[in-house]
Amino acid sequence: MNWKLIICFILIGYGAYQHFSNRPVIHGAGVLASQQPIQERTREAEFKFDDYNIHPLQNFHIKARVLSTKHYTFGREADLAPVDLALGWGVMSDDSVLKDIQISQSNRFYYWRVEAFPVPRELIETSSANMHMIPANSQIEKTLKTIKVGQLVTISGYLVEAKSADGWRWKSSLTRNDTGNGACELVYVKAIAVT
Repeated sequence: MNWKLIICFILIGYGAYQHFSNRPVIHGAGVLASQQPIQERTREAEFKFDDYNIHPLQNFHIKARVLSTKHYTFGREADLAPVDLALGWGVMSDDSVLKDIQISQSNRFYYWRVEAFPVPRELIETSSANMHMIPANSQIEKTLKTIKVGQLVTISGYLVEAKSADGWRWKSSLTRNDTGNGACELVYVKAIAVT
């Protein structure tokens, strides 16, 4: 058999696999994650993680729909948090709302755009967030890197501030009603479940 033909079939098969394995998960109309993220005071002490000191600011638990994922490979932030997840809860976990919202991520930010608002702007802003994920171990990192848009995730850990010996700092937002620079959550992920 002709090698060019075999290579062509392999490439077509790989392309089809990539297309179907990375397709978003569609659930249909209805809120999938009704509860707000839970934040509580923590007594957890600062601890060393790789080359960083991690200061837990709040205990954190969230069940949310994945709106977008973005992997990072370069820079200090990528070393610490290689995956960002844009997550939605409440109205932002409902496909009947999300079908009218264009969502993207880049440069550690989550962006959305609408032609006409399916729900009030404030609900979009307070029912979704971009979260920088610090995996506590290699298994959690592997799980984070395989998450697809549309899946439901349940994450437990801490909202944190990360510091290094040279004075560099990266601090989580602690509120859901902020937007823009500094509004993202920095999450140290101790446990994750994906459905």
